[in-house]
Amino acid sequence: MAKRYVDDYDDEEIRPRKKSSGKGGSSSGKKSSGKKKSGKKAQAKKQRRRIILFIVEIIILLIAVMVLYAVLAGTGSGKVELKEKDIIINETVQEAQETTMKGYRNIALFGVDSTTGALTKNTRSDTIMIASINQDTGECKLVSVYRDTYLNLSNDSYNKCNAAYAKGGPEQAINMLNMNLDMNITDFVTVGFAGLTDAIDALGGVDIEVDESEISHLNNYQLCIAEDLKRQYTPVTQTGYQRLDGLQATGYCRIRYTAGDDFKRAERQREVLTAVADQAKKASLPKLTETANSVFEEVYTSLDLSEIVDMLGDVGSYQITETDGFPQEDMRATGTIGSKGSCVIPTSLEENVKWLHKFLFDADNYEPSETVKRCSEKIYEETNGYLKK
Repeated sequence: MAKRYVDDYDDEEIRPRKKSSGKGGSSSGKKSSGKKKSGKKAQAKKQRRRIILFIVEIIILLIAVMVLYAVLAGTGSGKVELKEKDIIINETVQEAQETTMKGYRNIALFGVDSTTGALTKNTRSDTIMIASINQDTGECKLVSVYRDTYLNLSNDSYNKCNAAYAKGGPEQAINMLNMNLDMNITDFVTVGFAGLTDAIDALGGVDIEVDESEISHLNNYQLCIAEDLKRQYTPVTQTGYQRLDGLQATGYCRIRYTAGDDFKRAERQREVLTAVADQAKKASLPKLTETANSVFEEVYTSLDLSEIVDMLGDVGSYQITETDGFPQEDMRATGTIGSKGSCVIPTSLEENVKWLHKFLFDADNYEPSETVKRCSEKIYEETNGYLKK
């Protein structure tokens, strides 16, 4: 019988409290060249504008998947310029950008786990997602990269992948994703806990299916959040498909003490993200503008608010079509890797990357880069002995 996946962070975070009263309420990766051909500048600008529409939605939607216990005060925000020369893009990927990956824009979405509100670094990314946008069709696919996945942190040090954000902020986290997954990410959005409830409430809540095993955990989590925000909350009292408000939706995203553990929690995050997308499409332009402005104050990103607001009117032209998790279910294992604790291990990183490129880009027979192959071999060497025990 397979061992139950134990999340080490259970001991680091506040476990849901029972309701107390009835008050409701790298050397191995090649860095991309900083040189740009003049003929590509106009094309790059055009591509950027085409994806800005979806970024509006992403900034609003990412709020719904935050899993933090931070208080409102002290949250950092702002725009950061990532230097192209410092972003790692594997050599094979530079070639794929003109073939299988052509016409797609890939953006990293981070939800940081911080009780101090830090968005830049020194805090682990509790939520890691890749949004891959087909710029011709407007279709978007979401992939959760499980936070405990054992990967190269982009500096030939192997550990849980969410440590990359803590050590080097969004730049190292992006490099970690690009190096291990053969991606070409250059933009990111990081969101803290502040503004979560108001953003979802501003959109009228989200429609979610809640089952019996989730109700008590959902209510315990939203109780914790309500106490942090000094607000009252409304307990969920019945199962079934229903409208959840901001606190309820956040509590739902936090649940991991049911069957499926952290894998199921990442699935819930993607479910809420998709549900908020549906609500965003129904919102008026003034409401979207108001929400984007309030959310941007709690966002750390490589994108400009002015770019986002200018394009708000056409947000409904994009849709999330598929979601999944990485490593893929049939190609992952869990185990305690010495002092690094309980990890999610890709049984073959190379095969997982093949699956990922098929899922995101419909790339048949994708051949991973030599960097990915080296990382795959190293992961096997460092974890196989533990998994056999």
